[in-house]
Amino acid sequence: MTWLQTPQFSRDMHKGEEDAVDALLRAAFPGPEEAALVRRLRKSGAIAGETVLPMDDRIVGYYALSRMVSPKGWLCLAPVAMHPDVQGRRLGKRMIGMLTEWARLTGTPVVVVGDPGFYTKAGFSAAQAAGLQSPYPAENVTIAGVGDTAPTEQLVFPPEFGGL
Repeated sequence: MTWLQTPQFSRDMHKGEEDAVDALLRAAFPGPEEAALVRRLRKSGAIAGETVLPMDDRIVGYYALSRMVSPKGWLCLAPVAMHPDVQGRRLGKRMIGMLTEWARLTGTPVVVVGDPGFYTKAGFSAAQAAGLQSPYPAENVTIAGVGDTAPTEQLVFPPEFGGL
């Protein structure tokens, strides 16, 4: 019975799980762009970390953190994926909520470009991102890990994000 299945704890992706993550990204998004982005980020070495959410014998959740070109020491979050079979169960919000708490505790700024309605519920702030200059629409940029400050920085994403 799938309604009784519960995920394990989110954890770092293990070597050998790349194909499972690729399959998840292809299931969660309408096109191959996010899976291709992750392959490019891995190949270039831009990824700082990959987190998965296992459930039974498959990966049902994923996110990648990549190093920003500028400001140095900042990370960007993309992509974030939940398998369609488990969407709507608030698992993604919990995964990203744990990430925003890590960012707060470590003081590591993490920027995301995406639906602010989702990301602000998970702990990102649109107000603190208001002073950021981004190549992406400002209304879709949120940030975590900056305390009470509202930084004014020029965001330069890894070049692998070009064309998205």
